[in-house]
Amino acid sequence: MDHLEPTSVVAARTDTDQDRSIAANRAWWDEESVGYLAEHGEFLGDRGFMWGPEGWTEDQLRVLGDPAGLAGLRVLEFGCGAAQVGRWFADRGAVVVSTDLSAGMLRRATELNARTGVTLPLAQCDATRLPFADGVFDLVVSAYGAVPFVADSAGLMAEAARVLRPGGTLAFSTTHPVRWALPDVPDEGGLRVTMSYFDRTPYVESAPDGRVVYAEHHRTLGDRVREIVAAGLTLVDLVEPEWNPDNPAEWGGWSPLRGRLIPGTAIFVARRPG
Repeated sequence: MDHLEPTSVVAARTDTDQDRSIAANRAWWDEESVGYLAEHGEFLGDRGFMWGPEGWTEDQLRVLGDPAGLAGLRVLEFGCGAAQVGRWFADRGAVVVSTDLSAGMLRRATELNARTGVTLPLAQCDATRLPFADGVFDLVVSAYGAVPFVADSAGLMAEAARVLRPGGTLAFSTTHPVRWALPDVPDEGGLRVTMSYFDRTPYVESAPDGRVVYAEHHRTLGDRVREIVAAGLTLVDLVEPEWNPDNPAEWGGWSPLRGRLIPGTAIFVARRPG
Protein backbone atom coordinates (compact mmCIF):
# COMPACT_ATOMS: atom_id res chain seq x y z
CA MET A 1 0.00 0.00 0.00
CA ASP A 2 2.76 2.42 -0.95
CA HIS A 3 0.57 4.37 -3.36
CA LEU A 4 0.15 8.06 -2.60
CA GLU A 5 -3.15 9.28 -3.96
CA PRO A 6 -3.89 12.72 -5.48
CA THR A 7 -5.80 15.12 -3.24
CA SER A 8 -8.96 14.67 -5.34
CA VAL A 9 -8.97 10.92 -4.68
CA VAL A 10 -10.66 9.41 -1.62
CA ALA A 11 -8.72 6.53 -0.02
CA ALA A 12 -10.52 4.06 2.24
CA ARG A 13 -10.73 0.45 3.33
CA THR A 14 -13.88 -0.59 1.49
CA ASP A 15 -15.19 -3.50 -0.53
CA THR A 16 -14.69 -3.76 -4.27
CA ASP A 17 -14.94 -6.66 -6.70
CA GLN A 18 -12.75 -8.36 -9.28
CA ASP A 19 -14.03 -6.50 -12.35
CA ARG A 20 -13.68 -3.05 -10.78
CA SER A 21 -10.22 -3.90 -9.48
CA ILE A 22 -9.09 -5.04 -12.93
CA ALA A 23 -10.44 -1.95 -14.68
CA ALA A 24 -9.00 0.42 -12.08
CA ASN A 25 -5.54 -1.11 -11.92
CA ARG A 26 -5.24 -1.45 -15.69
CA ALA A 27 -5.96 2.28 -16.10
CA TRP A 28 -3.76 3.28 -13.15
CA TRP A 29 -0.69 1.38 -14.38
CA ASP A 30 -1.26 2.63 -17.93
CA GLU A 31 -1.10 6.19 -16.65
CA GLU A 32 1.71 5.68 -14.16
CA SER A 33 4.04 3.48 -16.24
CA VAL A 34 6.43 6.26 -17.28
CA GLY A 35 6.62 7.83 -13.82
CA TYR A 36 6.98 4.45 -12.11
CA LEU A 37 10.05 3.54 -14.15
CA ALA A 38 11.49 7.03 -13.75
CA GLU A 39 11.28 6.56 -9.97
CA HIS A 40 12.18 2.87 -9.62
CA GLY A 41 13.85 1.88 -12.90
CA GLU A 42 17.42 2.25 -11.68
CA PHE A 43 16.67 0.12 -8.61
CA LEU A 44 14.98 -2.60 -10.69
CA GLY A 45 17.45 -2.55 -13.58
CA ASP A 46 16.63 -3.32 -17.21
CA ARG A 47 17.24 -7.07 -17.02
CA GLY A 48 17.38 -7.95 -13.33
CA PHE A 49 15.40 -10.10 -10.91
CA MET A 50 14.69 -8.00 -7.81
CA TRP A 51 12.35 -9.82 -5.44
CA GLY A 52 11.16 -6.70 -3.58
CA PRO A 53 11.95 -3.34 -1.98
CA GLU A 54 14.32 -4.99 0.53
CA GLY A 55 16.89 -5.05 -2.28
CA TRP A 56 17.58 -8.78 -2.67
CA THR A 57 18.04 -10.22 -6.15
CA GLU A 58 17.48 -13.82 -7.20
CA ASP A 59 21.24 -14.10 -7.80
CA GLN A 60 21.68 -13.40 -4.08
CA LEU A 61 18.78 -15.36 -2.59
CA ARG A 62 18.71 -18.29 -5.05
CA VAL A 63 15.09 -19.01 -4.23
CA LEU A 64 14.92 -20.98 -7.50
CA GLY A 65 18.20 -22.83 -6.97
CA ASP A 66 21.18 -22.94 -9.32
CA PRO A 67 20.62 -20.46 -12.20
CA ALA A 68 22.54 -22.81 -14.50
CA GLY A 69 19.51 -25.10 -14.31
CA LEU A 70 17.23 -22.50 -15.92
CA ALA A 71 18.54 -22.99 -19.47
CA GLY A 72 15.85 -24.40 -21.73
CA LEU A 73 13.02 -24.06 -19.19
CA ARG A 74 9.68 -22.70 -20.39
CA VAL A 75 8.96 -19.71 -18.13
CA LEU A 76 5.90 -17.51 -17.71
CA GLU A 77 6.34 -14.17 -15.95
CA PHE A 78 2.93 -12.74 -15.00
CA GLY A 79 2.35 -9.17 -13.83
CA CYS A 80 5.65 -8.40 -15.52
CA GLY A 81 5.58 -4.59 -15.54
CA ALA A 82 8.48 -3.70 -17.82
CA ALA A 83 9.58 -7.38 -17.91
CA GLN A 84 12.93 -6.98 -16.17
CA VAL A 85 12.54 -10.44 -14.64
CA GLY A 86 11.70 -11.99 -18.00
CA ARG A 87 14.92 -10.60 -19.48
CA TRP A 88 16.89 -12.00 -16.53
CA PHE A 89 15.54 -15.47 -17.40
CA ALA A 90 16.21 -14.98 -21.11
CA ASP A 91 19.82 -14.07 -20.32
CA ARG A 92 20.13 -17.48 -18.62
CA GLY A 93 18.81 -19.44 -21.58
CA ALA A 94 15.17 -19.88 -20.56
CA VAL A 95 12.34 -19.68 -23.07
CA VAL A 96 10.22 -16.85 -21.64
CA VAL A 97 6.96 -15.03 -22.21
CA SER A 98 6.07 -12.04 -20.02
CA THR A 99 2.49 -10.84 -19.49
CA ASP A 100 0.83 -7.85 -17.87
CA LEU A 101 -2.63 -6.35 -17.54
CA SER A 102 -1.39 -2.87 -18.49
CA ALA A 103 -0.69 -1.85 -22.08
CA GLY A 104 1.27 1.11 -20.72
CA MET A 105 3.67 -1.13 -18.79
CA LEU A 106 4.05 -3.38 -21.84
CA ARG A 107 5.00 -0.32 -23.91
CA ARG A 108 7.76 0.32 -21.38
CA ALA A 109 8.74 -3.36 -21.71
CA THR A 110 8.93 -2.99 -25.50
CA GLU A 111 11.18 0.05 -25.09
CA LEU A 112 13.48 -1.89 -22.74
CA ASN A 113 13.55 -4.81 -25.19
CA ALA A 114 14.87 -2.42 -27.82
CA ARG A 115 17.34 -0.81 -25.43
CA THR A 116 18.75 -4.10 -24.17
CA GLY A 117 18.57 -6.06 -27.41
CA VAL A 118 16.69 -8.86 -25.65
CA THR A 119 13.96 -10.41 -27.79
CA LEU A 120 11.27 -11.15 -25.23
CA PRO A 121 7.69 -12.04 -26.20
CA LEU A 122 5.07 -9.92 -24.43
CA ALA A 123 1.33 -10.46 -24.02
CA GLN A 124 -1.41 -8.33 -22.47
CA CYS A 125 -3.81 -10.32 -20.31
CA ASP A 126 -5.47 -10.61 -16.91
CA ALA A 127 -3.37 -12.98 -14.78
CA THR A 128 -6.54 -14.78 -13.67
CA ARG A 129 -7.35 -15.59 -17.34
CA LEU A 130 -4.08 -16.63 -18.96
CA PRO A 131 -4.22 -17.28 -22.74
CA PHE A 132 -2.12 -20.46 -22.58
CA ALA A 133 -2.86 -24.17 -22.74
CA ASP A 134 -2.74 -26.47 -19.73
CA GLY A 135 0.65 -27.67 -18.50
CA VAL A 136 2.88 -25.72 -20.88
CA PHE A 137 5.29 -24.03 -18.44
CA ASP A 138 8.06 -25.39 -16.25
CA LEU A 139 8.10 -22.25 -14.10
CA VAL A 140 5.52 -19.52 -13.41
CA VAL A 141 6.98 -16.52 -11.61
CA SER A 142 6.24 -12.96 -10.56
CA ALA A 143 7.94 -10.28 -8.48
CA TYR A 144 5.10 -8.23 -6.96
CA GLY A 145 3.00 -8.69 -10.08
CA ALA A 146 -0.80 -9.07 -10.05
CA VAL A 147 -1.14 -10.95 -6.71
CA PRO A 148 -1.85 -7.93 -4.46
CA PHE A 149 -4.04 -6.27 -7.09
CA VAL A 150 -6.67 -8.94 -7.79
CA ALA A 151 -9.77 -9.65 -5.73
CA ASP A 152 -9.76 -13.28 -6.89
CA SER A 153 -6.31 -14.29 -5.69
CA ALA A 154 -7.51 -17.89 -5.23
CA GLY A 155 -8.45 -17.91 -8.91
CA LEU A 156 -5.02 -16.55 -9.79
CA MET A 157 -3.35 -19.43 -7.92
CA ALA A 158 -5.59 -21.93 -9.72
CA GLU A 159 -4.76 -20.38 -13.10
CA ALA A 160 -1.03 -20.48 -12.40
CA ALA A 161 -1.36 -24.13 -11.41
CA ARG A 162 -3.32 -24.89 -14.58
CA VAL A 163 -0.56 -23.72 -16.93
CA LEU A 164 2.21 -25.49 -14.97
CA ARG A 165 3.37 -28.92 -16.07
CA PRO A 166 3.39 -31.66 -13.43
CA GLY A 167 6.50 -31.07 -11.36
CA GLY A 168 6.59 -27.40 -12.36
CA THR A 169 7.18 -24.52 -9.93
CA LEU A 170 5.24 -21.38 -9.02
CA ALA A 171 7.26 -18.64 -7.30
CA PHE A 172 5.98 -15.16 -6.51
CA SER A 173 6.61 -12.28 -4.13
CA THR A 174 3.98 -9.99 -2.69
CA THR A 175 3.39 -7.58 0.17
CA HIS A 176 3.89 -9.36 3.49
CA PRO A 177 0.43 -9.53 5.12
CA VAL A 178 1.64 -8.11 8.45
CA ARG A 179 2.11 -4.71 6.81
CA TRP A 180 -1.67 -4.34 6.57
CA ALA A 181 -1.89 -3.96 10.34
CA LEU A 182 0.50 -0.98 10.31
CA PRO A 183 0.39 2.56 8.90
CA ASP A 184 2.03 2.69 5.47
CA VAL A 185 4.83 5.09 6.39
CA PRO A 186 8.59 4.40 6.49
CA ASP A 187 9.39 6.00 9.87
CA GLU A 188 8.61 5.07 13.49
CA GLY A 189 4.93 5.75 12.86
CA GLY A 190 4.89 2.66 10.68
CA LEU A 191 5.77 0.43 13.65
CA ARG A 192 2.49 0.86 15.56
CA VAL A 193 -0.32 -1.63 15.04
CA THR A 194 -3.39 0.48 14.23
CA MET A 195 -5.56 -1.92 12.18
CA SER A 196 -6.67 -5.51 12.45
CA TYR A 197 -4.44 -7.98 10.66
CA PHE A 198 -7.59 -10.08 10.14
CA ASP A 199 -9.55 -7.37 8.31
CA ARG A 200 -9.53 -8.45 4.65
CA THR A 201 -11.26 -5.27 3.45
CA PRO A 202 -9.38 -3.95 0.39
CA TYR A 203 -7.55 -0.63 0.19
CA VAL A 204 -9.41 1.39 -2.44
CA GLU A 205 -8.90 4.81 -3.99
CA SER A 206 -11.98 6.35 -5.60
CA ALA A 207 -12.53 9.37 -7.83
CA PRO A 208 -15.04 12.05 -6.75
CA ASP A 209 -17.67 10.37 -8.95
CA GLY A 210 -17.24 7.11 -7.00
CA ARG A 211 -15.28 5.31 -9.70
CA VAL A 212 -12.55 3.02 -8.33
CA VAL A 213 -9.16 4.16 -9.64
CA TYR A 214 -6.81 1.91 -7.62
CA ALA A 215 -7.22 -1.18 -5.45
CA GLU A 216 -5.09 -3.57 -3.39
CA HIS A 217 -6.35 -6.69 -1.65
CA HIS A 218 -5.27 -8.14 1.69
CA ARG A 219 -4.85 -11.82 2.50
CA THR A 220 -3.38 -13.21 5.70
CA LEU A 221 -0.43 -15.56 5.57
CA GLY A 222 -2.79 -18.45 6.22
CA ASP A 223 -5.08 -17.31 3.40
CA ARG A 224 -2.18 -17.37 0.95
CA VAL A 225 -1.14 -20.86 1.99
CA ARG A 226 -4.70 -22.17 1.76
CA GLU A 227 -5.18 -20.67 -1.70
CA ILE A 228 -1.97 -22.32 -2.93
CA VAL A 229 -2.99 -25.70 -1.50
CA ALA A 230 -6.55 -25.38 -2.86
CA ALA A 231 -5.05 -24.87 -6.33
CA GLY A 232 -3.52 -28.34 -6.08
CA LEU A 233 0.01 -27.12 -5.37
CA THR A 234 2.44 -28.08 -2.64
CA LEU A 235 4.08 -25.22 -0.73
CA VAL A 236 7.80 -25.93 -0.54
CA ASP A 237 9.20 -22.63 0.74
CA LEU A 238 8.15 -19.34 2.28
CA VAL A 239 10.86 -16.68 2.39
CA GLU A 240 10.52 -13.55 4.54
CA PRO A 241 13.62 -11.57 3.57
CA GLU A 242 15.24 -9.23 6.06
CA TRP A 243 16.36 -5.84 4.81
CA ASN A 244 19.48 -5.93 2.66
CA PRO A 245 22.07 -3.97 4.68
CA ASP A 246 23.53 -2.60 1.42
CA ASN A 247 20.19 -1.01 0.45
CA PRO A 248 19.68 2.53 1.84
CA ALA A 249 16.61 3.31 -0.28
CA GLU A 250 13.06 3.82 0.96
CA TRP A 251 10.18 2.66 -1.24
CA GLY A 252 6.87 4.02 -0.04
CA GLY A 253 6.29 2.41 3.35
CA TRP A 254 9.27 0.08 2.98
CA SER A 255 12.44 1.36 4.64
CA PRO A 256 15.67 0.17 6.32
CA LEU A 257 14.16 1.09 9.70
CA ARG A 258 11.07 -1.07 9.28
CA GLY A 259 12.83 -3.77 7.28
CA ARG A 260 15.22 -4.55 10.12
CA LEU A 261 12.28 -5.15 12.49
CA ILE A 262 9.35 -6.57 10.53
CA PRO A 263 8.99 -8.40 7.21
CA GLY A 264 7.77 -6.36 4.25
CA THR A 265 7.83 -9.02 1.54
CA ALA A 266 6.76 -12.66 1.41
CA ILE A 267 8.10 -15.00 -1.29
CA PHE A 268 6.08 -18.17 -1.87
CA VAL A 269 7.43 -21.20 -3.73
CA ALA A 270 5.11 -24.06 -4.62
CA ARG A 271 5.19 -27.07 -6.93
CA ARG A 272 2.59 -28.89 -8.92
CA PRO A 273 2.72 -32.56 -7.88
CA GLY A 274 3.63 -35.15 -10.46
